Amino acid sequence: MTLSIIGLGPGDVDYLSCKAWHTLEKARTVYLHTAQHNSVLHLPKEGTTYHNFDDLYHSGDDLEVIYGQIIERLLDAAKDDDIVYAVPGDPLVDGMITKRVMERAGQLNIDVHIVNGISFIEPALALLDVDVRDGLQMVDGIAVAVMYHPPINPDKAALIGQVNKNNITDIKKTLLNQYSADFQVKLVHGAGTVKGRVESLPLGEIDGKNIGTTTMLYVPALGEMTSFEQFQEIIAHLRAPDGCPWDRRQTHESLRQYLLEEAYEVLETIDDGDTEALAEELGDLLLQVVLHTQIAIDNGTFQMSDVLRHINTKMVYRHPHVFGTVNVKDSDEVLLNWQALKTQEKANNGKSEESILDGVPKSLPALLRSYEYQHRAARVGFDWPVVDDVRAKFNEELDEVMEVLQEPEKLQDEIGDVLFVMVNWIRWLKIDPENALRDANNKFYRRFTYIEQRVRENGKEMTDYTLDELEGFWGEAKKKGL
Repeated sequence: MTLSIIGLGPGDVDYLSCKAWHTLEKARTVYLHTAQHNSVLHLPKEGTTYHNFDDLYHSGDDLEVIYGQIIERLLDAAKDDDIVYAVPGDPLVDGMITKRVMERAGQLNIDVHIVNGISFIEPALALLDVDVRDGLQMVDGIAVAVMYHPPINPDKAALIGQVNKNNITDIKKTLLNQYSADFQVKLVHGAGTVKGRVESLPLGEIDGKNIGTTTMLYVPALGEMTSFEQFQEIIAHLRAPDGCPWDRRQTHESLRQYLLEEAYEVLETIDDGDTEALAEELGDLLLQVVLHTQIAIDNGTFQMSDVLRHINTKMVYRHPHVFGTVNVKDSDEVLLNWQALKTQEKANNGKSEESILDGVPKSLPALLRSYEYQHRAARVGFDWPVVDDVRAKFNEELDEVMEVLQEPEKLQDEIGDVLFVMVNWIRWLKIDPENALRDANNKFYRRFTYIEQRVRENGKEMTDYTLDELEGFWGEAKKKGL
């Protein structure tokens, strides 16, 4: 038995190919994907029985269920007879059903013949006056609707097909992860028919419009310098023989200090609550990642695809409660699972951790490293039963410091114990000690610079004031909320 899948073109019968017409003339049984197509009234009728699947679309089921039912009906019919399945546009463009039918038909020994047709893309491009050679991306709206971030390079325009009234809101939500609500897009209605038209509007309003069965969404380029690919191109150029001498001579080791500096500058913008500066500083931090990766590419050690593959795989693997079937009751259980999965990962890769503390970088600032050590130990039950025990231990360690004030060789060790148990106490109080100390430093900076300002206003030097007078300025700063 043979199943012929033909493309009816985008609308008007003039777009129907001669081969498709001849196939329909010879057919005894034709299944129309939908009878709501401009060419249907003009198709050859003599000796041919036509069926359609419009009843399924009125059932209220979602598209996945409807597509499954269409496939079953087609294959059942094709087991006993040669049939034709006629689809709008081209069978292999937005051909989700076509692909699945071909896979199933092969298993049932049903021959499948494809008769191509003009897709909705060509007339849509004519209405839009767009040239595909400019890098136009073709995207499936059904896939975009279930994603959280659009699979689109924003430096280039995209044409989204398979748009319908049931998925347009979800498509909008996905696109809003990359484009602003007021970004101007275009809805293409009825491409390939005499009623074909283009409607320009803000992205945030697309689901407030009438969406037909042949509507497509055109998303213009966001503009140059907006894509990750463009960023990689710039860095690769800087590292190329005709690039920048400074960038070309950099190594992983020479860039080490800049990676740390940029990370701290990001933290500073977060502390300041400056979101505009944060966007800029995150770019500087990303520069370090891309530059290190380009050095690796130049050295032949790994590529950006390896970096992304590792982190994508890791994120999916370590979140089975999101991407799998594991249930968790709270964030604490997420962290426990994370650590267990991380240990299993290392075992699968032939690596082993002698201690759960081994995953804490020794290059971390001492305060943060102390917090991480104690946090990880607590995950596996090595922790004080109640916070009062921690406070008692802090007082005990403080007493030991007082006992060795005259013994310099012991003092540093005892001071370290005090700081360490203080970090543990702070952890029990659900405070991040690094953030707490950073906030205290920032507060001291604001108040001390206020004192300096007041001193300068009076035309004096700091040393001209007594400590009590300077404390008075400090009090003023405090009252001002600095």
